[in-house]
Amino acid sequence: MKVNHLNCGSLRPWGSPGGLVCHVLLVEAADGLVLVDSGFGLHDVAAPAHRIGPARHLIRPVLDPRETAIRQVEKRGHDPADVRHVVLTHGDADHTGGLADFPHARVHLTAAESEAMRRPLTRGERRRYLPGQREHGPDLVEHDPEHGDGWRGFAAAAEILPGVVLIGLSGHTRGHAAVAVDAGDRWVLHAGDAFYHRGQIENAGRPPRTLTTMEQVVAHDRARVRDNHARLAELRAAADPGLLLVNAHDPELLRRAVADSPD
Repeated sequence: MKVNHLNCGSLRPWGSPGGLVCHVLLVEAADGLVLVDSGFGLHDVAAPAHRIGPARHLIRPVLDPRETAIRQVEKRGHDPADVRHVVLTHGDADHTGGLADFPHARVHLTAAESEAMRRPLTRGERRRYLPGQREHGPDLVEHDPEHGDGWRGFAAAAEILPGVVLIGLSGHTRGHAAVAVDAGDRWVLHAGDAFYHRGQIENAGRPPRTLTTMEQVVAHDRARVRDNHARLAELRAAADPGLLLVNAHDPELLRRAVADSPD
């Protein structure tokens, strides 16, 4: 499968030099297109207060319609109706905003994250899972990675589509996941928000304090966030040429992925 790396939402939070991205995977599969996360969508551009809420003042999204997944799918010559599946790392607005632009797509996520989105238990969950993101009635398909066969040392991992593995990495949210995609010559592991900055898992300098503070403030389980950092750092240190590790918001990791991808 061909994996394209897209920025579906530039962010400009204070104290983050160069800003952040919303790294989305566009996977060209045999029977259609698959998105891993969806970034911001056209509905977010039109109604940011309703769709993103007060968090928009913290993450300061640019909300350029040209960055939306649907416009980038069209630019590549694809019919948006060919996006058959969207696989979510989690339910924050900067990952789910584009769902409404593909209302026919099946939306895959962990059962724990689906439960958190539909029935938020804490004040933090009520703030992050705004009803406006789901008012189009997405077709949610729940998965339990705990009942899968595992993947590369991750016990909670299940293949949910051919060549697409959902890996339980709770911490950032109640049901956060990573998504691994078989790109043929290698696997692409999208870690979502399991880490914010490459400096948290590799020797790349200290991450901006703004990002590490934000990560701690919004984390569902801080201890699990730290555990995820350690596990992903082990993967990075192994330097396996058959694995490309990316995340949702580091612009340098997106730049590397684009530069290293076949045309």
